[in-house]
Amino acid sequence: MGKPLKHQRRGKGSPKYLAPKSRFKVDLNYRNYDDIEKTGVLRGKVVDFVDDPGRDSLLMKIKYDNDEDGYLLAPEGIAVGDIIEIGVQAKVLNGSVLPLYRIPDGAPIFNLERSPGDGGKMVKTPGSYATLISKEEDQVYIKLPSRRTVKLSNECRAQVGVISGGGRKEKPLMKAGASFYKRKARNRRWPIVRGVAASAYNHPHGGKQHHEGRPTTVKRGDPPGKKVGHVAARSTGRKKGRG
Repeated sequence: MGKPLKHQRRGKGSPKYLAPKSRFKVDLNYRNYDDIEKTGVLRGKVVDFVDDPGRDSLLMKIKYDNDEDGYLLAPEGIAVGDIIEIGVQAKVLNGSVLPLYRIPDGAPIFNLERSPGDGGKMVKTPGSYATLISKEEDQVYIKLPSRRTVKLSNECRAQVGVISGGGRKEKPLMKAGASFYKRKARNRRWPIVRGVAASAYNHPHGGKQHHEGRPTTVKRGDPPGKKVGHVAARSTGRKKGRG
């Protein structure tokens, strides 16, 4: 008799598969958009860098002029003792947080808000940045690292610069054990075994009879135990022009 697939067991949300939230340093968000940021500027000093197991980029600990402490994603080139500014009247400094209508065209930005006040949702991958293309009334056009262009409200906030940690993939892991502990820190599903390499009672694609010529596409109306692989896929394989 077969048994549920691993991703089906994970989907039920049992404690075994929950990410260890207690190991993460901070729930990272921008400050609440208060009167200080709406009308003026709040200055802060970088006092420390924090290596968060939940992220590939560093965090910087900020001590603000009003005695608040906060955390932001660290950009490349920032150092302990540097000054950043937050608010409408902030200068365009490396790591500063400004609304999009205050950032000049062509500037690299990261940690964008999708809607004003959501705390930062987009472009948070280490080494990445978006580019502010142009402004049009109350909208701003942003070119994302995927080369896709999105239109956002000019009230959305973003950090200036390029997010740190871009060279993390240049150092090889060398052995499977290093990859295991890297993913275990966030409770990621690894290793991922191919369906055709599994046994027939573990996976619908498993078994010797399916190893050759078994399609990975399934119909939309297939039963849950069979609906694995490319569900109702329009196309599979490499796209033209992508190499």
